[in-house]
Amino acid sequence: MPNYPVIVGVGQLTHHPRTLEEAIEPVEMMARVAREAEADAQTGARPGTGAAGLLARLDSVQVVNIIGWPYPDAPGMLAGRVGASPSHKLYSAVGGETPQRLINETAEAIAAGRIRLALIAGAEALESRRLSRRLNQHLPWPVRGNPEHVVGDTRAGFTEAEARHGATMPVRMYPLFENAIRAHLRHGIEEHQEHLGRLCSRFAAVAAENPYAWFPSARSADEIRTVGPANRMVCFPYPKLMSAIIETDQAACVIMTGSETAREMGIPEERWVYLLGCGDAVDKWFVSERLNYYASPAIRAATQRALAMAGVTADDIAMFDLYSCFPSAVQLAMDALSLASNDSRPFTVTGGLPYAGGPGNNYVSHSVASTVQRLRQDPDRYALVTGLGWFATKHSAGIYSGRPPKGARTGGRLPEWHRTDPALDQAQIDAMDSPPFVEEAEGEATVETYTVAFNREGEPEQGIVIGWLGRAGALPNGGEARPDGRPSGRFFANTEADAALMWQMTREEFVGRRGRVSHDPATRKNVFVPA
Repeated sequence: MPNYPVIVGVGQLTHHPRTLEEAIEPVEMMARVAREAEADAQTGARPGTGAAGLLARLDSVQVVNIIGWPYPDAPGMLAGRVGASPSHKLYSAVGGETPQRLINETAEAIAAGRIRLALIAGAEALESRRLSRRLNQHLPWPVRGNPEHVVGDTRAGFTEAEARHGATMPVRMYPLFENAIRAHLRHGIEEHQEHLGRLCSRFAAVAAENPYAWFPSARSADEIRTVGPANRMVCFPYPKLMSAIIETDQAACVIMTGSETAREMGIPEERWVYLLGCGDAVDKWFVSERLNYYASPAIRAATQRALAMAGVTADDIAMFDLYSCFPSAVQLAMDALSLASNDSRPFTVTGGLPYAGGPGNNYVSHSVASTVQRLRQDPDRYALVTGLGWFATKHSAGIYSGRPPKGARTGGRLPEWHRTDPALDQAQIDAMDSPPFVEEAEGEATVETYTVAFNREGEPEQGIVIGWLGRAGALPNGGEARPDGRPSGRFFANTEADAALMWQMTREEFVGRRGRVSHDPATRKNVFVPA
């Protein structure tokens, strides 16, 4: 029989420290959830079947990149804490897609016989770090250090030109996508804010029922979208309650093996959750290279590849966990999967990053763990999990079920598990033509998308514009060569430091607004002035 990849144990931890003495360092948090996952795999096991001691048998320990407290050798430290001696250790590069991607890659290694039993874990203690700063006290943990070995793409997520104009953080990048999505949907600003409030309130309602949620409370659509002292505008159009909350102390992990290995180890089949399909793809790496800002070819490629491998369609999926750092990430996935906003199926099993918590790169470990628990209760159903990294750049997807593939559900033989080489889908995305980019922009221009960043006092502090040079009104899909011979193409710019203008940009639609852009050699920035 093929050794079909299954998840057999999961663990989660959400910890609210009130003092530094209560704080738990990330490697210990991971050790605790690993022991929980070991116990989770053994639940229901018959005495004497050999299910005990899973952690001691690990031959692969993998750790998701830790933002708040990195260690020189996190996998080695974790292995030592749980009594493992793995031949394979891995520490990942940055990226919110990492947990799902590691699951996909580990499944491939299990099916090929390269890995027998794997632990994939991650943790963040950013709330403890915030507490230590507030108290002006040091955390009594090992000295932080640069990881000795990092696996994955370590490129920065932004260009120098993007950085000059303030587009370096997720909280400023994802609003650029959101405003483009709004214009593409032909929503008015207030209409779209109501739409976002309804979408986010669905996530908060799930968090209210999640025992591991950082904020386990429901919120109404009006509460989420209404700006006020407790819900300041962060970066238009997102107030705080639409934004991922990264300062959490959370950990989660999965234990993976093959079906035959699980049977040998005496792990009951009712604990198994199958990875039926997976997909991985990367959009044009830099935001300035994207084809547009309201759709993601890579999400579409990753999810369609996963669905095809599982032999199902989006209509067969009973539950989703769509990566939700900001509403635009959710909507990009909804577009890729042709999901309507009024679809009754859950878009999250945790409550999402703004409400369940967004612990750095490790959120998807929580969504997979929650998915596993739900599928054990309703094993005939299918679930789809997505993850993304950087600025909707890297994407991974997985299709899960508590039952084997369709052909084996009625007593048939398990098929071979085969992951399609992601390079096949990637070649098609890489072949797509990016719009030309103009670093020093001069002349007539049209706004392609934009945002306004706010300070903590609720005042606008910077307008960021992505625009298109050329004939007035031209956008990338209709741009033409300029008669004056100057370069034509996309540019990044800021607006003038005019509070009245920036407020206007939050009240009137500026996508499609015409104006002029000029380059300031002193600051090396482009400045857009609307007509």
